[in-house]
Amino acid sequence: MSSTIDGLFSANTTVQNPGTGKSVLGKDDFMHLMLAQLKYQDPMNPMESDEYAAQLAQFSSLEQLENLNNSMTTSIEANYQLASSVNNTMASNFIGKDVKLTSTTIGYKGQEEIQLGYDLAGQSSKTTISIMDENGDVIKTIENLSTKTGYHKLSWDFTDNAGKKVEEGSYRFKVDSPGYNDEVIYNDAFIVGSIKSIKFTSDGTKVLIEGQEYNLSEVVEIMDPDITGDNEDG
Repeated sequence: MSSTIDGLFSANTTVQNPGTGKSVLGKDDFMHLMLAQLKYQDPMNPMESDEYAAQLAQFSSLEQLENLNNSMTTSIEANYQLASSVNNTMASNFIGKDVKLTSTTIGYKGQEEIQLGYDLAGQSSKTTISIMDENGDVIKTIENLSTKTGYHKLSWDFTDNAGKKVEEGSYRFKVDSPGYNDEVIYNDAFIVGSIKSIKFTSDGTKVLIEGQEYNLSEVVEIMDPDITGDNEDG
């Protein structure tokens, strides 16, 4: 048989291992092919020694690549487990800390109030917070807020525009801060709260703040209790 393993791999059809049905050949399959080629070669026209040496070199390279791939996979899995363990250990130190969350979703389960915050990149002409229910309807508008550059926070007591307590459920808020002369003033809206507990789940680490679960990845800052920003009532 004069065809080489290179020829087998250059075929347009997918080569499958008849024993396992695999479409990707490993080093054992490669060796079986090479031995089969030696076994059924034409005795009157045997494989040249340099061709055999080249195929051995191919086999050696394949084996090294497979071992390297297995080693890297094991290393990545070990690093992931180590990183998760370190993150979980560090997360437990956050209990009782005031944090800033990038989330603008508010979960109401009967608590007294929640702290909302915003950070203005510049002086705005006015600042307004709109709170929407799950249908997107505005149930609360908080006006006459600080227009100064920097960090501000306020409390919402879960009442609507009529002064009535809202129903338990999910709400979200947004901050509108137009500038002067149609200038756009960028703002970051966030929630401020104290972490009551940490939960480790299959979906990642969760923090419990004011009765609502948030992803640990949503925590962007551990707040200094001595730096409170401008406090306003909502």
